[in-house]
Amino acid sequence: MSKHDRIKLVLQEDFIKLENAKILLLGVGGVGSYCLDCLSRSGVKDITIVDFDTYDETNQNRQMWSELHEGEVKVEALQKHYPKIKIMNVRIDEQWVWDFDFDSYDLVLDAIDDTKAKLALAQKCHKKLISSFGSAKRLDPTKIKVDDIWKSYGDKFGSKIRYELRKRGFKKKYKVIFSSEEAVVKEKGSFMGVTASFGLTMCAEAIKEIRKIKDKG
Repeated sequence: MSKHDRIKLVLQEDFIKLENAKILLLGVGGVGSYCLDCLSRSGVKDITIVDFDTYDETNQNRQMWSELHEGEVKVEALQKHYPKIKIMNVRIDEQWVWDFDFDSYDLVLDAIDDTKAKLALAQKCHKKLISSFGSAKRLDPTKIKVDDIWKSYGDKFGSKIRYELRKRGFKKKYKVIFSSEEAVVKEKGSFMGVTASFGLTMCAEAIKEIRKIKDKG
């Protein structure tokens, strides 16, 4: 048996769509690293990850593989575990988003924290975007929701994104992952049960969108 036999049983003929999909994952921290692992284990072959950070001890409560690579560049460390991925050691800011060519990717998965970059992503590639809102400060993974940007609620970070998009006259819809749970602390504490669940939810939503892709050729 191969490692993907069991996911093939679930996806059946759609599994080939995962093998052929081209995914761009922005941010590989507490949310993005679990999304990456899920995509890889599910059969997605063409994944490009973008991040500029290095691992430190404070990452070890929530970021996959972090305890093995303290002090290392995240994308380079992750490539040791997922040798087929493509990596970009780049800081994702607003200008990078406007300059980057997203056309060749089937999906753009946003697991970053930079507000201006998230706004630029929405404006530039909303048709292929799945975006994560705040996963920190929470304890209940069952409160995670998925909806379009304008139906999201219960998250101050998400509220700020919606407000800024309205200021820019942006009215399009795109999919976001958010929590309806109120923050339990003011400080940016985090619980892996929630952050990892955000990443796994992002992977599941990505697979859902990949299955909608029309067969090429």
